Amino acid sequence: MSTSPSPSVSVALPKGVTVAVAGTTITVSGPLGKVARAFPSEALAVKSESGKANITLTLPARRKTRAILATWEHHVHNMVLGVTKGFVAQAKMVSAHFPMKVYEKEGVVVIENFLGEKFPRRSPLIGTTKVEVNGEVLKFTGIDIEAVGQSVANMEKTTHIRNYDPRVFQDGIYITEKARPNE
Repeated sequence: MSTSPSPSVSVALPKGVTVAVAGTTITVSGPLGKVARAFPSEALAVKSESGKANITLTLPARRKTRAILATWEHHVHNMVLGVTKGFVAQAKMVSAHFPMKVYEKEGVVVIENFLGEKFPRRSPLIGTTKVEVNGEVLKFTGIDIEAVGQSVANMEKTTHIRNYDPRVFQDGIYITEKARPNE
């Protein structure tokens, strides 16, 4: 039984973007900052050469191996997009009964007067994610797609209403646009 050679893929690196590997952590640096991510095993090797990041998986070429490799190719591609363009997600405030006041304070989004509650609710911002409140629209920006997506998901979960009829009490903050590259 012969085994196929180790599969590999390459991700193009734009000008000004570098990839560094230290142990099991890959770091992508670019004009907007640095994004680091640990990969799960020693079987994954990343090398940067001549404007490309080459990703090799030192396992036999099988269906699951190719799936893992494609996943990591997309992770590195998202890291490159993050340090060149950044990511943006949007959410919308809906307050039918009580007017909400939303603002950012020290890496936490504070929601005051949600359903007339006395104490404010708090939602953490993950990583270097920033939020901008513009009327009813909240705009989350950052260089890590997972941090931006998790921050907006935390916001939606923080204002989830229990024990009320959702047809009547539609108050909350809802995701209107998932994390996507900033234009």
